[in-house]
Amino acid sequence: MQLRVFTEPQQGATYDDLLRVARTAEDAGFDAFFRSDHLARIGAGDPGPGSTEAWLTLGGIARETSRIRLGTLVTSATFRLPGLLAIAVAQVDQMSGGRVELGLGSGWYEREHEAYGVPFPSVGERFDRLEEQFEIVTGLWSTPPGTRYSFNGQHYTLTDAPALPKPVQQPRPPLIVGGKGARRTPMLAARFADEYNVAFEGPEVCRRQFDRVRAACEESGRDPRSLTFSVAQTVAVGRDDAEARRRLEATGSSADDLRDGHGVVGTVSEVVDQLGPFAELGVSRVYCQVLDLGDLDHVELLGGDLAAQI
Repeated sequence: MQLRVFTEPQQGATYDDLLRVARTAEDAGFDAFFRSDHLARIGAGDPGPGSTEAWLTLGGIARETSRIRLGTLVTSATFRLPGLLAIAVAQVDQMSGGRVELGLGSGWYEREHEAYGVPFPSVGERFDRLEEQFEIVTGLWSTPPGTRYSFNGQHYTLTDAPALPKPVQQPRPPLIVGGKGARRTPMLAARFADEYNVAFEGPEVCRRQFDRVRAACEESGRDPRSLTFSVAQTVAVGRDDAEARRRLEATGSSADDLRDGHGVVGTVSEVVDQLGPFAELGVSRVYCQVLDLGDLDHVELLGGDLAAQI
């Protein structure tokens, strides 16, 4: 089971904060540094410096790291036109030397759309747009150099696009689909994704969703084993009980809330046991949601002692 660092900068973090975490994660041996893509703080509390633009941030971090993979969990399809998103992600892939992964979702937090004047259509329309965005992004990236790409959909129309720039990774950067939808999410995962992720849920919810995605793969003629299954969990891990309690307080949640499926809490050995049921479901990757971005020792502990036991 592989561990990745996952941050929520909309809760209050600067670019420099994120860069420190990314560099610490790289030095600690983590495979990847991921961030959310939100425009405003979720829930009550001081937003601090405010959010940061996801792909602008990752472009900067790409130039100041050398090995760690970079991505979003997940970019909202409501925030960007698909052609511009394809260009931005391809450029960051070039800037990183081929270390980018794109998580793409329909968007869900209405308040941030209201705050910044971003249209927030119905759930059905958001999923329609998401499907077209997957088609367009993958279509632009896969168009042979020197040829043009066109698309005529319900929500987006592209005419003779030069389909440039191209990402370094071929045939394209890995794509991640996440969520708990019963019908369209599994279909999109089976059709487009390299990885399917369920965030902040316990093993039983994950089992149900993984079964749906595997069934969708089989219905479409895809081998489910070609898909990586992952989860995201809030983490509060300590070398002893006192350190774990201190980090739990920084999450703003109780131990019962986290152990109810939203996350893992305790000493390293206790957290290994809590992650065991996910491994039994076929989860090969865990995104460790670190909420206190000033606690770099936490990141080092996760990448060291916890990763070694996992």
